[in-house]
Amino acid sequence: MRPYVRAANVDWNGLKLDDVKEMNFTDDELEIYRLKKGDIILGEASGSAKEVGKPAIWNDEIPDCCFQNTLIRVRSYGVDPQYLLLFLRAEAMRGAFVEHSRGVGIHHIGAARLAGWRVPVPPVAEQQRIVSYLEEKLSKLTAAEGALDSATARTGAFRKSVLLDLIPGAVPSHWERTSVAEAGELDLGRQRHPDWHVGPDMRPYLRVANVFEDRIDTRDIKEMDFSGVFDRYKLSPGDVLLNEGQSPELVGRPAIYRGDPPECAFTNSLLRFRARSDVLPEWALLVFRRHMHVGRFKKEARITTNIAHLSSARLKKVEFPVPPIQEQEQLIKLASERLGALDNLISEIGRRKQQATALRRSLLTEAFAGRLVPQDPNDEPAEKLLARIRAEREAAAPKKRRTRRAPAQRKATHDEAPVAPPAPAPTNTTTTPLTGEQPTLDLEFPS
Repeated sequence: MRPYVRAANVDWNGLKLDDVKEMNFTDDELEIYRLKKGDIILGEASGSAKEVGKPAIWNDEIPDCCFQNTLIRVRSYGVDPQYLLLFLRAEAMRGAFVEHSRGVGIHHIGAARLAGWRVPVPPVAEQQRIVSYLEEKLSKLTAAEGALDSATARTGAFRKSVLLDLIPGAVPSHWERTSVAEAGELDLGRQRHPDWHVGPDMRPYLRVANVFEDRIDTRDIKEMDFSGVFDRYKLSPGDVLLNEGQSPELVGRPAIYRGDPPECAFTNSLLRFRARSDVLPEWALLVFRRHMHVGRFKKEARITTNIAHLSSARLKKVEFPVPPIQEQEQLIKLASERLGALDNLISEIGRRKQQATALRRSLLTEAFAGRLVPQDPNDEPAEKLLARIRAEREAAAPKKRRTRRAPAQRKATHDEAPVAPPAPAPTNTTTTPLTGEQPTLDLEFPS
């Protein structure tokens, strides 16, 4: 039994080795699949376009560790492994690999396409200067992004504290203590059915994918035939919609329907609460948001396969405090001020994170376009480096491979070397060393 890494162990920030599996490897297989220090492993496929080709470097963290066929191994010759890692990470981050991937639903980059990927190869000393500069700047950027993530996490606790402060667990004695069923009407939406995809009374409807906390997303509205039943499921402005089925932490997530889209219904993935006359819809929304954030809905939900279902019968029994209507108005105003300020802070954090992402991409782009660090005429000429790469590649190859002449290439900032495959390996592995031969795809940098 030998340890092996798979796609789940590769993260944007390096390797995650807290869950490493084991399986049998023969001695011959061990020689083929064993990782060496400096090897780079990339995710070969992903259901997310943003994850295709995500790389990490192996530094002998686990003795005699191998790799699975969900990964591609890149072993460089004559190129600084850290430089190559940063280059491949830049390519993955800008989406270059997914542009050349194949598959429907699951994107596969494949070793053959990666083998022809052209890599800018400056002199070794310049590679090291690029790595040193990038590591210094990117480490500071990563720390800043970590601070932003921590701030984002704290906003959730602050939101919860605001809601608890406005609606405490021990409600004031002059508030009415009642239940959801007594505070208004609660109904489940209409079940979807293929027979109703077309019909004489097509109406828009909202479903769980449209209802977020205090927000209804109208970018993807479906329609269904509501012949003879539309009045029963028609939404009115002020109706509060709650997710009937969601993750346990988000079950019961509420938002107010404010008339957009007009003449709209709802499905049975949602519950509709229509408040009685002395309960303001905005107050009902606050109560439901409070219950969601403190886990009250989660306690009432029935959980199956990580999906929590909040039935109308269970929701009706949940407590619902009702202060005098004038006090409701005052608390709604306070909530708007405090939660509005929090929303502005979250928007600003999001804007700063976008700036950090753009800066990261800009640094990487400039680095591999040869514009980030000064060039030194005393560095070893790139031609000598490429010649050494070819010699090392030929010495490592088990047999001579016939090279294929590349089509005419555009002029690059640096001399370039493509990533190319070794002699054929067993079908369940992909090893891709760097070489100065077999260029098949010109490298393009975003402007």
